[in-house]
Amino acid sequence: MEKNQSEITDYDETDTTHFINPTRSLRLSDLGLRLPKEGVTKVISIRLPTKLYKNIKAISTEMDMPYQGYIKYLLNEGVERTLRLGKPIQSKKAGQKVKVGIKAG
Repeated sequence: MEKNQSEITDYDETDTTHFINPTRSLRLSDLGLRLPKEGVTKVISIRLPTKLYKNIKAISTEMDMPYQGYIKYLLNEGVERTLRLGKPIQSKKAGQKVKVGIKAG
């Protein structure tokens, strides 16, 4: 740990601009790095009726669970149930029924 701290201190006190070649920009691939295609989670924003929001907060508090985690739990349970049942859903745009779920072999 002391070596890492001294290395950090050295970089703080030493001019390192000579390490950088301003005529050649580096890509992540030049460093052997790559960005993931998509994050593990996606940030969303939804509007909930106040009564629903308060009920979710109350239930999640009783369960000693953060309300955002409880919402994710509820969404996951509902989606898994729909997929498991293969329940047809009505597509509002096309006006057709679309079957969701895993196709059997």
